[in-house]
Formats: sequence, C-alpha cells, structure tokens
Amino acid sequence: MVVGRCIGQDGGMAVRKISDASGLAALAAALATPTDVDRDTLATAVRYSLQLVAARHPGKTLELRVPPFGAVQCVAGPAHTRGTPPNVVEADPATWVALATGTLGWAEAVSAARVQASGTRADLSGLLPVVPLHLD
Repeated sequence: MVVGRCIGQDGGMAVRKISDASGLAALAAALATPTDVDRDTLATAVRYSLQLVAARHPGKTLELRVPPFGAVQCVAGPAHTRGTPPNVVEADPATWVALATGTLGWAEAVSAARVQASGTRADLSGLLPVVPLHLD
C-alpha cells in the first residue's frame, strides 16, 4: 500500500493519513519478516509510524528522516524555516521500524551507529516506542 499525496486547500501538499488498521498491519508484517518484507508494506509501516510521531509530538524543532520513505518535523520548541535544520535524526527503514515498535532501544541504536542524530534536541529516547508491538 502506498500513501498518495494530494494538493491541500491552501495549495500546499497534503499527505493522506494511513488508517490505524493498515498502519498496524504493516508494522506487524515488517516485524515478522524484517529481511523479507515487501517495499510497499515497509513504506506503509514507516510512514504510519512517522505520522504518529508528528501527531503526538507536534512542532518543528526536529526533523526525523527515514529515507526513502518519509520525513517529518516534530517536537515543540524553536522552529527552523530555511536550510538544513539544526536537529536531525536519520535512520534506515528497518532500524526505524525497530525503534518505533520498541524492538530496538534508542541508546542501543545510537551506540551501534544505526541512527545519525545531530543537534541538542536530537534525542528520541523519550518519544519511543511509538507503537509497542510484541509478536508471540
């Protein structure tokens, strides 16, 4: 499932929201077969979890990037408006899904260099997990 973009009423780009059912199913599938998940499912899992972070922690202090599937600005505080933001976290899709679901801890990901975090507000430990999932 790929989430499309459309033109918002203000003329800017608006992203359609992923339903909880679709997002949770994609996250569960990505966790169940992390090395064999299809691209569309992984994209949905990443975009859904980024959607939740942005909704729960609104703001423009931190840019959270998970290339090639998405990026959001989040966390209240000073906002940036041009150029590279001073607070950036970037992770690959598999690492982000593991962080978002709590199967990988923030400190462990940072120490293993599985995320790149720069800036004084680039610590996600208080925001994770986004969706704690446990597969039995």
